[in-house]
Amino acid sequence: MIRQAVILAAGRGTRLGKMTETIPKGFLNVGGIPIVETSIKKLFAIGVEEIIIGTGHCSEHYEKLAERYPLKLVKNHNYASTGSMGTLACCAEHVNGDILLLESDLIYDDLGLFVIVNDPGSNVILASGRTGSGDEVYLQADGNRFVKHSKKKEELANIYGELVGISKLGKRALEKMVSLNRSDKEYEDALSAISSEENITIRKVENLLWREIDDKDHLKMATENIWPRILESESLRKVRRNVLLNPGPATTTDSVKMAQVQADICPRESEFGDVMRWISEELSSMVGSSERVETVLFAGSGTAGDEIMISSCIPDDGKLLILSNGAYGSRLAKMAEIYRIPYKEMESIGTESPDSKAVMKELISGSYTHFAIVYHETTTGLLNPVPELCRFCHEHGITTIVDAVSAFAAIPIDMDRDCIDFMASTSNKNIQGMAGVTFVFCRKKALEKTSGYRMRNYYLNLWDQYSYFKKTGQMRFTPPVQILYALRQAIIETKIETIEGRYERYSSCWKILMKAVREMGLKSIVPDKDQSKLITAIEEPNVPKYDFEDLHGIAMQNSFTIYPGKLTNAKTFRIANIGDIRPEEMEKFVKVLREYMLGIGAVK
Repeated sequence: MIRQAVILAAGRGTRLGKMTETIPKGFLNVGGIPIVETSIKKLFAIGVEEIIIGTGHCSEHYEKLAERYPLKLVKNHNYASTGSMGTLACCAEHVNGDILLLESDLIYDDLGLFVIVNDPGSNVILASGRTGSGDEVYLQADGNRFVKHSKKKEELANIYGELVGISKLGKRALEKMVSLNRSDKEYEDALSAISSEENITIRKVENLLWREIDDKDHLKMATENIWPRILESESLRKVRRNVLLNPGPATTTDSVKMAQVQADICPRESEFGDVMRWISEELSSMVGSSERVETVLFAGSGTAGDEIMISSCIPDDGKLLILSNGAYGSRLAKMAEIYRIPYKEMESIGTESPDSKAVMKELISGSYTHFAIVYHETTTGLLNPVPELCRFCHEHGITTIVDAVSAFAAIPIDMDRDCIDFMASTSNKNIQGMAGVTFVFCRKKALEKTSGYRMRNYYLNLWDQYSYFKKTGQMRFTPPVQILYALRQAIIETKIETIEGRYERYSSCWKILMKAVREMGLKSIVPDKDQSKLITAIEEPNVPKYDFEDLHGIAMQNSFTIYPGKLTNAKTFRIANIGDIRPEEMEKFVKVLREYMLGIGAVK
């Protein structure tokens, strides 16, 4: 697995004249955005966790780009007097393992990245067939082993292919390149110099679409010819788009779906343990400090996460209060009943915020040791006052348990600030991964207290799972390997968008929905002030022709999936705006909804 990429972006690009006087070459615009930004997006989409960019000329442009993407910038202050190898040497000290190495002035079909990432070799140069670009770098090979390069055909014994400008390098090969101390040369020169010592192979994709942009003719060729063909080629590999407006699983990106396509691996290998460890640490950092929060992974749904907490986090002499204002609060109570845990279910109306003072009074008068609450009640879209109630609990020594299945990764949460001891979520909601992984966030001090609790459940025991992973880097039982790879990719994409940015997008979709709902004379059952803006329960229209199955079928015909309501005392249907949904898609859905309502006479 390639976790880092290096982009060489220091040079001026003098052959482009005035076009690059005030911008780096990578900021040439092809397809509406800078070509280096397109490359950054493709690298993150292929599963790269960190991109190191070696800058120089007009580096401030990259500094602005780093405000929108998690980039590590390394400036080559001597870029004017060094070659690309000088920039690579500056970046090398930040490299931890194998890397993808790219030039910044490329456009390319992302098929090239897929091919080189999946090649078994540690050192691989991507090559293409004949391009006729006029500035080719040719590669000589022995079999498919790289021997040397040149721009002059006559200097080579054979022509295996043309250098694309994308390579995979092992750390040892990179260190040898740097040790040559040839900063005045290009990185290709260093590759040729070490080719007799290191096994460097060439992976040729004969008809790969790509172009390096070194002059105005290259830019014209890239814009008018190559780029449209790249778009066409990449579009053919896109997955059919269904927009899930149900409360989960949520719509995913193609890159999350494709992250499941990995070489087979035994999950007991340390390499996969490293993947799970990275996932756990990154999830922890989203809800606090990884030094104070542990994330424990399990195979299962969000409900499994809830059952893990209920069965593992309450001692035999504990007493639990559950605030229940929907189906998921009731589910917590059912679990407590099955495990014969002393509890009380405090019911509250599901369409408005609960009476916090009444809850606080019950917590004190009932001598409870634990309190459980659903952060976002998916039944209605109600957002509960979790921080307020959990802080009160901590003031009175009460341990807090939170179902954040449909809140995490949309609502900003800090477990220390909000006084949450245990919190469960899942891979298939706002984190925008695939269904099959649940995780429990634990404040370490609270988790350590559970080590002596009697085990009520074997497979779902929190302390056993945590302690085994700490010792071995493995889950106790077979993990859902492909789903974890998808979760890893979903985390990468969440870090780029940020939780705050994601909630802003979700809120934009909600505003579009609610504007249309009001214009049609329909009504949300939860007041705006209590709305999560993630899921909306809408009252069904009181007209004879209305039928949810008909509405569901029409939505499906337009690639939308919606859910019926879960309330027993009100007839509703639910629209979620979580997952990889865009405002323009919500605009399309409300048009479908409006046409249906007009057709049945529900609106005029």
